[in-house]
Amino acid sequence: MEPKISCENIREAIENLPMLSPNVSRLLQVLSDEDYELDDVVNIVKYDAVLTAKVLKIVNSPVFGLLNPVTSLERAISYLGKWIVVSIILSDNTGDLFSQPLEGYEGQQNALWRHDLFAAFSCSEVARLAKQSFETELAFTAGLLHDIGKFVFAPFWKQAAPEALKRIAEGSITDYLAAERALAGMDHAQIGYEMAKHWEFPQPLQQAILYHHTPQNAPEEYRALAFAAHIGDMCAMMAGCDTGNDGMQYPLDNGYAEYFDVTSNSLAQILMEAEAQFKKAISSLSFEEEVD
Repeated sequence: MEPKISCENIREAIENLPMLSPNVSRLLQVLSDEDYELDDVVNIVKYDAVLTAKVLKIVNSPVFGLLNPVTSLERAISYLGKWIVVSIILSDNTGDLFSQPLEGYEGQQNALWRHDLFAAFSCSEVARLAKQSFETELAFTAGLLHDIGKFVFAPFWKQAAPEALKRIAEGSITDYLAAERALAGMDHAQIGYEMAKHWEFPQPLQQAILYHHTPQNAPEEYRALAFAAHIGDMCAMMAGCDTGNDGMQYPLDNGYAEYFDVTSNSLAQILMEAEAQFKKAISSLSFEEEVD
């Protein structure tokens, strides 16, 4: 007997999600503007005393080994880099969204956060290889948010996951996304899209989340961003930063070659750069968790 999952119950769970904090909403709007500047991020942080204290605590932590303490917020953000600061704001304002274990995926606590963070750094590296004009600043955020649907979907998916893996192994279902649709009526990308609409994300982020496994199906104006999220997601899984039992269970859409100059050599460079940035971010954010 197949497990029964109610799409109606999933949509109800999405509707019951609390709205994001004003800081996160402002941040996402800022990052969706290709002309934004570092000062725009500074202005989000400086009016929040808790965030300001957190940023200063991290930059002055032993991870960075500075000889002289940093007391200026502008200097701290400039030194940390905007991506680590963006990560701090999102992780500080989204509660359990990224940190909860993903039961249906057998993902451990913080698995989603680690996966999305690695994907985000990979996305920003992929963006550097764009063949045409591309909003590189948005790529990091798309990578960071691409899998948010798993947060809502995981509890519903728990009973169906073993059947999904069985069918994939037998070859009766091609990949994990198809298994989700077959057994649940919708997949985590569609659920993430519904969450993004609920939270009123900028349209490019909504589309990147919806099409991160099927980028060729994205509307043309959002297709490059969807491909960036797609490759970033794959890079995170290749690096061992997956979310559990769906690791490397998705096909690669080779259509990325139309938008990005990604070769075997540049892919190795992407992974190396993303890993270096990921380790730096994890070390600084982990220090913050320890001192709290």
